[in-house]
Amino acid sequence: MKIRYLTAMTLIAATGAHAQTAKQLDQQADAMMRASFREQGIAKLDRLNQDDAQRACSQAKPPSAAVTKKIEAAQMATIKWPADGQYIGDWKEGEKLAQNGRGMTWTDASAAPAKNGAMCYNCHQIDKKEISFGTIGPSLWNYGKLRGVTDPADPAAAAIVKYTWGKLYNSKAYSACSNMPRFGHAELLNEQQIRDVMALLLDPKSPVNQ
Repeated sequence: MKIRYLTAMTLIAATGAHAQTAKQLDQQADAMMRASFREQGIAKLDRLNQDDAQRACSQAKPPSAAVTKKIEAAQMATIKWPADGQYIGDWKEGEKLAQNGRGMTWTDASAAPAKNGAMCYNCHQIDKKEISFGTIGPSLWNYGKLRGVTDPADPAAAAIVKYTWGKLYNSKAYSACSNMPRFGHAELLNEQQIRDVMALLLDPKSPVNQ
């Protein structure tokens, strides 16, 4: 999304195209994007296609409160809650996923979720022992502990557990222009993988909450 916005701004700077309409600039930016990429392996040009949420958040002017609310409601409706009601998996498997930045590249043989990592450390600090992590997102250290989750199965923790699942499944349901990957919605992770990342964040035995 930000690439499209920057491309449009580059067009304005290069051509002095202030008189052009926003629609014309968007069309030119889209054409430039499509001319700059090629299909290879599992990476197809359909990745450049935007849904309504991405399109609204790619504009130079942020979407209005009304549009934001509409986007979030539509995205919330896409969230699939655990089929068996089980939200928490194995934090050890969740840590492996958090450390894994692989997936969805043209060199991968498959785009199946089971082949992907969660790449959490690209944007977040999760464990104090880690010396390399991104800062695009907030620290997740003590995520469950700070929110008082002593047992994810306790009804008192239900709101936090459900919010965390929803945020992992489709972050735009809570923040329309979120930069966080929509792991479930985009089929980047499967249901069990999301459970395992949930355990990393919420299980009191997880190193995140020690």
